Amino acid sequence: MSPTFTIAIDGPAGAGKGTLARRLADHYRLNLLDTGLTYRAVAHALLQLGLPLDNVSAAETAARQVDLNKLDRAILSAHAVGEAASKVAVFPTVRRILVEKQREFAKAPPGAVLDGRDIGTVVCPDADIKLYVTASAEVRARRRLAEIESIGGTANFTEILADILRRDERDMGRADSPLKPAADAHLLDTSEMAIEAAFLAARAIIDDVLAKRNNA
Repeated sequence: MSPTFTIAIDGPAGAGKGTLARRLADHYRLNLLDTGLTYRAVAHALLQLGLPLDNVSAAETAARQVDLNKLDRAILSAHAVGEAASKVAVFPTVRRILVEKQREFAKAPPGAVLDGRDIGTVVCPDADIKLYVTASAEVRARRRLAEIESIGGTANFTEILADILRRDERDMGRADSPLKPAADAHLLDTSEMAIEAAFLAARAIIDDVLAKRNNA
């Protein structure tokens, strides 16, 4: 493997890209960054300070202060933080600040697996591997419902589905860095796949690229 090796994973919420990214980072011994947490960290900072989510200058300040090595998933995974994050993520200046931080993270040896919405298209357009992980909205809603129920919570499938469709529309429709597959991304539809099958499919793609590189 060269000094750094970058795997870019994009896709909509609930497609399984986060779990897949963690599995691949462990397997290939690469650093891991869930870029969505960087936007959640900005949103969380604004919420903690009681500032409106449309305060661009405050969001920019929060973005500059985000430490990518100290992102607390337990705190930042809260649903309210996710909702707020999708609102601050539309600001181009906030995106630029965080994208620069994400690129620096990717450059650190031995390389990294980054997952998000615009990794293969904007953050790491020269990534060694680009995966676009997707699944139908209904499947993603069912997974989210099962996740909530597994920890003793209750939720309504119709409301979860509506929420997922709203997030998709926001992510795919924004003017700056919309969610879309990179032209050279490998598509992984996990609608009918368990995580193990998705992991093995991704590994096959990555190992093929590594084999070709080693034989070049």
